[in-house]
Amino acid sequence: MRHSIRTTAVALGAVILLTLAGCGSGTGRDQMSLMLDVSWLPKHAPFISAVERGFFKAEGIDLSVMPGSGSGNTVTAVDTGKVDVGWADFGVTVTSRARGADIKQVNLVQARSAYAVVALAGTGINGWEDLRGKTVATEAAGAMPAMWPYALNKLGLSKNDVNVVHATGAAKIPGLLAGQWDANLALYVSDQPAIDALGRKAVVLKWSDLGIDLYGNGIIVSGEKLRTNPGQVERFNRAMQKGFLWACGHPQEAAHDFQKEVSGYEDRTVVLAINEQCALNWGTGASADEYGVMDDAGVQKMIDVAHQFLGLKPEARLTPADVYSNAYLAPLHRGDAIQAP
Repeated sequence: MRHSIRTTAVALGAVILLTLAGCGSGTGRDQMSLMLDVSWLPKHAPFISAVERGFFKAEGIDLSVMPGSGSGNTVTAVDTGKVDVGWADFGVTVTSRARGADIKQVNLVQARSAYAVVALAGTGINGWEDLRGKTVATEAAGAMPAMWPYALNKLGLSKNDVNVVHATGAAKIPGLLAGQWDANLALYVSDQPAIDALGRKAVVLKWSDLGIDLYGNGIIVSGEKLRTNPGQVERFNRAMQKGFLWACGHPQEAAHDFQKEVSGYEDRTVVLAINEQCALNWGTGASADEYGVMDDAGVQKMIDVAHQFLGLKPEARLTPADVYSNAYLAPLHRGDAIQAP
């Protein structure tokens, strides 16, 4: 990046470390840090573009972006003050808040869930009806595996109708390619481009098509940050929203921004990931045309799901106001023209 950059990137499937930073002290701008949900993937290209194209600089922020190792760890990093801002799965945010984490979601960004069953084309799975008797791999922990019974219920299936095996995140796609199992429970914005990068085509069965259309990943900050520097959060949100939507409107340019920092991905793979990620920007509820805005009904839906499937105890009397706030957001709207600074 044109500012200060330190990059170590290797081919698909390996750990990628990338830091996008400002010029350091003496710039007259705020230093802020953002931790992602997982290691760098093509779906994260809009975050690179938001920095590269100057959206944060225009708001007086030098932003360092770092990879994560799961939304739970990202929430902990924000709660403990290790980082200023996190990008995390909303289900994890809800359960973490109920367990005492002093965090709040302040920018939805991903209004729809990316949960899916992902299979390889030509292997016998073309629709939900083909899952009966098949083997699906999932990681042992996390919101999506815990919610799998919810999906089965929507399909009218029991847990015995689909065999579930556990695999590490790194083993899921190699195991799928090797035929060790028939499909993966996955975030399709991650796995579909990864399969594409390997020269194969994915079949994606979206949970949203079953009516499981929950809020996805969003921006979280600590209660301490909101109490001590709310104006900084507002500036961060302005930059993040504009940068993200700019990337969505310019996927080819955003792909090139990503490729300058993270090697090993072809144009088509990164553009596919950006387009899939950006398809989740706009919701279907009362605030559908206001980018980043959440509402009580959408949040309560996740709280209810957390009680039923994610281990949220009945005595955890969590309310939507405990979990989110739109007060630090000036939402953009569909059709708004976004220009890079």
